[in-house]
Amino acid sequence: MSTFNKNSDLKKIDLRSDTVTLPTNEMREAMKNAEVGDDVYQEDPTVNRLEELAAKKMGKEAALFVASGTMGNLLAVLTHCQKGDEVILESDCHMYYYEVGGISAIAGVIPRLISGDKGIPDPRDIKKALRDKNIHYPETRLICLENTHNRAGGTIIPPEIIEEICQLGHQRNILIHLDGARIFNAAVALNLDPATLTKDVDSVMFCLSKGLSAPVGSILAGSEEFIEKARKNRKMLGGGMRQAGILAAAGIIALEKMVERLKEDHKNARILGEGLNEIKGIKLDLKTVQTNMVYLDVQEAGMDTYQFLQELAKYNILGSPRPPTKVRLVTHYGISEEDIFTTIKVIKEIVKN
Repeated sequence: MSTFNKNSDLKKIDLRSDTVTLPTNEMREAMKNAEVGDDVYQEDPTVNRLEELAAKKMGKEAALFVASGTMGNLLAVLTHCQKGDEVILESDCHMYYYEVGGISAIAGVIPRLISGDKGIPDPRDIKKALRDKNIHYPETRLICLENTHNRAGGTIIPPEIIEEICQLGHQRNILIHLDGARIFNAAVALNLDPATLTKDVDSVMFCLSKGLSAPVGSILAGSEEFIEKARKNRKMLGGGMRQAGILAAAGIIALEKMVERLKEDHKNARILGEGLNEIKGIKLDLKTVQTNMVYLDVQEAGMDTYQFLQELAKYNILGSPRPPTKVRLVTHYGISEEDIFTTIKVIKEIVKN
């Protein structure tokens, strides 16, 4: 007999993504009182302050506030490349998998995919992919990295690998863009300043609206010249947000107050991963539980992804599908240690039954 009551009155435990985080009361208060202006004219003082703070955090000359991580990554490709250029990407990266093909449809570039180990491309494989000059080949203009890597389980690219890939690219006049949507998760897990992970790349995007809990927005950072061009491309994409200081105010709180607490998310993910690893029928690789994600495979429990998620939802717990048999669970602000233990108990119950 089940030890849980399956009904909608149970507390909702939403582990689908750290994008479901809600802004803090301090963020809401800052948004209410934000000093604003027209950001397209660069006259919004709160946006300007956020961009200066973000650039400093990334060790870059300048930064640009954008609507989303997808927009930030697309702007990087648009700004670095010309139509017909080749861009090297890890084969499971977010820019290739989840950004609606924008780099090809809008930026007009050709992706060249390199398989990685837990999301980390081997510099030797990238070197093999770099072709000599030839009238028949597209120009390889950009290498894109993802840190932390979503589909690999929130895994971290070590700084020495980033440095080696940057050196390799720059020797061939190839630029490096870092999709650092969760770069602060990587920095906190490694106990490093985030600028250590971004010092060699030519541009970096990070999200304010994931683990840092701001309601909207991401940052693109790089050189002053790059950001000036990106700002114009943002306008072309319809990304001029006018009195955006209302949103930027929450981003400032995110950077000043919400970074260190990511350790709590990492701790909870580790508890979750270790707890699920002890359940017969659940398969996962604890080596990938490095930050705030846990990927589990339910095939040995006799279920596919959607069957498992349907059972989980009966207990008002939500996860993300990774078909055919995998599920992603993400810890974040608003998820407590108690929620983690509840989730472990529920999954044990589902598998047992």
